[in-house]
Amino acid sequence: MKSPNRRSFIRQTATLLGGLALHQHFASAFPTVPTMPADRINPLDADEEEFWRQIRQAFAANPNIINLNNGGVCPSPRATMDALDYYNRMCSEAPSYYMWRILDEGREPLRFNLAQLAGVSPDEIALNRNATEALNTIIFGLPLRAGDEVVLSKYDYPNMINAWKQREQRDGIKLVWVDLDLPSENEEYFVNAFVSKFSARTRLVHLTHVINWNGQILPVRSIADKAHAQGIEVLVDAAHSFAVLDYKIPDLNCDYWGTSLHKFLCGPFGSGLIWVRKDKIANLWPLLSSPEPTSDNIRKFEALGTRSFPIEMAVGYSLDLHNFIGGPRKRSRLHFLKNYWMERVRDVPGIKFYTNPHPNWSCAIGNFGLEGKKPGDVAAELFNKWKIHTVAIEWEKISGVRVTPNVYTTTNELDKLVMAIRGMV
Repeated sequence: MKSPNRRSFIRQTATLLGGLALHQHFASAFPTVPTMPADRINPLDADEEEFWRQIRQAFAANPNIINLNNGGVCPSPRATMDALDYYNRMCSEAPSYYMWRILDEGREPLRFNLAQLAGVSPDEIALNRNATEALNTIIFGLPLRAGDEVVLSKYDYPNMINAWKQREQRDGIKLVWVDLDLPSENEEYFVNAFVSKFSARTRLVHLTHVINWNGQILPVRSIADKAHAQGIEVLVDAAHSFAVLDYKIPDLNCDYWGTSLHKFLCGPFGSGLIWVRKDKIANLWPLLSSPEPTSDNIRKFEALGTRSFPIEMAVGYSLDLHNFIGGPRKRSRLHFLKNYWMERVRDVPGIKFYTNPHPNWSCAIGNFGLEGKKPGDVAAELFNKWKIHTVAIEWEKISGVRVTPNVYTTTNELDKLVMAIRGMV
């Protein structure tokens, strides 16, 4: 039998997870580099580079492969991986006891701290497994009827497009498609592209905050304001904006929002977050069974049955590192890294960019194509010759290679990418 002190220690540790329990640990690991507002950061300053070199040590980055596909999924920091391993081993000692009676208590402090980062009430967010689950919960839970219209874009994520198509087939709703010419930095163009599709039958507009194919940032707030003026609800796919762009959910003026925590928050694989405006919760059906499906308790969306409590608890360690870096500083760094490589290949003959370099219209994700070369061939050559991992994108009018650095990416690695691109021409 475990001693009372042992049980007490485990219970206290579980409660602290997600609550910045590691902040002092991170701070003591980087004693020489102060935090500072983003507008005072010089990305080429020696101290700033030293800060990011130390941040790299928080990750187990493979020195032999340059991972520039963080737009797909991001690695977790070492502390998160250690926590995940520790709590997996703990649960395996007595699963139902440690999962349901010990670790389950850690979800509420984690919920509180994620809510603080998102700028919302803890009673409006629920933990789940990824952006697909979060957004599908909303898509399938909305009480839409035959003839109701939903406005969405051809550049939305496939899992969301397919969910809407399923509702179209099953329930007879009408999907109204927005086509876009990307990239663009014309806010009026984006607003008009969506608003022109609104009608008296429009019930909701689906907006992808950062388009995953090329990193285009949409002016969500401006579109949402126009939608609400006509009584239209707003759903935001924030998979590629949360913990990348420095914002709070209320800044978007949306009604529903979902994201993955295993992208730029760098949480364990299979962690996500759903937010629903408090007065909308009761009318949104849970995706899975719930004892009170029409309640206004956000926790009805967490009725998943047996789940990975260690994954949830380890999210707190990733959240701690994000908070230590700071949202403005992180966004500034990611934008700097994106522009760092793009500017150095801008004069390459035949290169085409599908990403706007301005910080208002893109951040971490960049996309380029080479005249006469298929994206798949370019991505294959980058990896086979240089061990640079990217992803080929061919979607609608985008045909290029997506490059997505992260906070652990070094400028030396991006110099190698520049050499590789120049060597192809």
